[in-house]
Amino acid sequence: MHKAGFVNIIGYPNVGKSTLMNSMVGEKLSIITSKAQTTRHRIMGIVNGDDFQIVYSDTPGIVKDPSYKMHQFMNQYINTALKDADILILMTEPDYPFADQEIIDKFNASQVHVIIVINKIDLSNQEAIMKEMETWKVKMPKADIIPISAVNNFNIEKVFDTIIQYLPEHEAFYPKDELTDKSTRFFISEILREKILLNYKKEIPYSAEVAVDQYKEEGNLVRISTIIYVSRDSQKAIILGHQGQAIKRIATAARLDIEEFIGKKVFLEITVKVSKDWRDDETTLKHFGYDQ
Repeated sequence: MHKAGFVNIIGYPNVGKSTLMNSMVGEKLSIITSKAQTTRHRIMGIVNGDDFQIVYSDTPGIVKDPSYKMHQFMNQYINTALKDADILILMTEPDYPFADQEIIDKFNASQVHVIIVINKIDLSNQEAIMKEMETWKVKMPKADIIPISAVNNFNIEKVFDTIIQYLPEHEAFYPKDELTDKSTRFFISEILREKILLNYKKEIPYSAEVAVDQYKEEGNLVRISTIIYVSRDSQKAIILGHQGQAIKRIATAARLDIEEFIGKKVFLEITVKVSKDWRDDETTLKHFGYDQ
C-alpha cells in the first residue's frame, strides 16, 4: 500500500509555518525571519519514504486587511490551499489566537482532515497551552490538536505520525528525487530577499522584490545577475547605503548562502531599480509570479 497526498500549512504571519515545513522536509526551503509576511508565495516541499509521499505546502500568512494588490494575491493562495489539500495544518500559538471565523467555518465544512498545530509552546506556560487546546476542541471538534515548538523540533514527530495516519492511498505525484516544485532561480531570489528582511528596517523589506535576471554556468562558476525592485528613489538609496556599503554587505551574505545551495562558486551581481507602486500593479505582480 502506497500513500501520497498534499498537506497544506495555513496560519497568520509569523506563527512559524516556514520553520515547521523546513523541519518536516529536512531542508531550508522557506526563508525564515522574525518579520511578518516573510513568505509571499506558496512553496512546496516533497518528502518521500518507501511507501509514502508527502507534498507539504507553505502558504503566505493570512493578511487580515490587505493594503495592496500583492496582499490580495497572497490571500488567493490560501483559497487554493483549502481546495487542493488532503490534510490541512492550521498553525496558531497561545498568545496569538486564530480568529478568522470564515476560514474556521470552511475547515469545518470540508471533508479534509485538519490538524491544529499550536506552536511556540516554549514561549508560553502550561495554563495558556491547555486553554488554547480546550478552545480548539470547541471550535473544531473533529481536528487533531498538537502542541509543538518548531524551532526546538519538539513534538514534530507526532505531527508527522498524524499526517501518515490520515494520508490517503495514492501513487506518488512527483518523482522520488524531487524536493520541491520551485526553480533554482526562485530560491536564489528568496535567499537575497531574506538578506533584505534581515538587514533593513521599517518599510524597506516590504517594499522590495527580487528577480533573477541571468543565471549562467561556466564550469565550476555560476554568474548570477539579480535585480532588487523598490517602490521609491529614497528606498533605492537606503538599499545601496553610503558608498554602496549596505548592498555589498547583503551581496556577500547572499552569495555565501547561494554557493552552499547550488554547490558551486558564484559571481553575484545586484542592480537596484525603482518600480513605482509595484505592489499595486497587477501586470508587475504577475511578472513576479503572484498569479501562480
